[in-house]
Amino acid sequence: MTRSCLVALFGAVALAVSLPAAAGAQDVPRTPWGDPDLQGTYTNKTITPLERPEALGDKAFLTDEEVSAQEQARVDRNRELLLAPPRRTVAGGNVGAYNNFWLDGGTRPTRRTSLIVDPPNGRLPARTAEAAKLKMAHDEAHPAAGPYESWADLELNDRCLVWSAGPPMLPSAYNNNFIVAQTPGYVAIYVEMIHDVRIIPLDGREHVPTGIRQWLGDSRGRWEGDTLVVETTNLRRTSAHAGAAGGDPILLRMANGRTDDTITVTERFTRVDATTLNYEFTIEDPTHWTAPFSGEFPFTAFPADELPFLYEYACHEGNYSMPNILGGERALERAAALQ
Repeated sequence: MTRSCLVALFGAVALAVSLPAAAGAQDVPRTPWGDPDLQGTYTNKTITPLERPEALGDKAFLTDEEVSAQEQARVDRNRELLLAPPRRTVAGGNVGAYNNFWLDGGTRPTRRTSLIVDPPNGRLPARTAEAAKLKMAHDEAHPAAGPYESWADLELNDRCLVWSAGPPMLPSAYNNNFIVAQTPGYVAIYVEMIHDVRIIPLDGREHVPTGIRQWLGDSRGRWEGDTLVVETTNLRRTSAHAGAAGGDPILLRMANGRTDDTITVTERFTRVDATTLNYEFTIEDPTHWTAPFSGEFPFTAFPADELPFLYEYACHEGNYSMPNILGGERALERAAALQ
């Protein structure tokens, strides 16, 4: 979607929601055409981990005291890192990544001990024997430290192709903001990370043929009561490590030698109150995991007078890591040739 089309879509939505609500509206706010109104600018940032720490066993929820303690610990950590004196990295050593100033994962947990809620242990199910074998072979052939023959050996986020647009829409280290817009027959979700837009039709159309793959998959939505249910198939696979949200262990798109279409992601969006959308996801891929698994966490709306300005995330334009990584590999090759 071009910038002009996106502006037109959001402009049309802004006009639509300024109209009087449809007659007979229930407790859930509704659009002028009668659908539940999910629109707003949200963040899904949280310090709750994807998987429950094994030490917590079957403990699914935190106490109020534990929530306060975790939040205070994160606030204290952020303050300590902000006030810490600068340190010079050792020449030739690991230069590290962004410092904490640039990260924005929030300070609050969700009260759950993990984003994953099923299996009940809050952890990812085991890989299938085939997936485990193929992943091992892939990791041996493409170690994280390289070598990188070309751009094709790098992850999709390194290449600025896919981050956390979804599905599933998992929290990331920064840029965790989303705009939900609606028109009759469509829901659009604008994602701050790489400024991706998911356009979700609600008219009951079939998925595109399985041979047509897309980075964000092919999404189809429907209403179940006041809940928006979105089913996504046709996710494009790649031989590179390609997590759902950067380095997360949910490797939806890693082909490992497979090219068939076996991934289905089902998402559910339910307005809980004026400031909260409850977000649920279920992932099924019988070629990769021994069982489906699900997660749940809130999206929190910004107040109307505190809306963030979502700058364009110019990932490709500012992607210095790609030429630097590949340039470093070529320099290592030249040095090896001289020995």
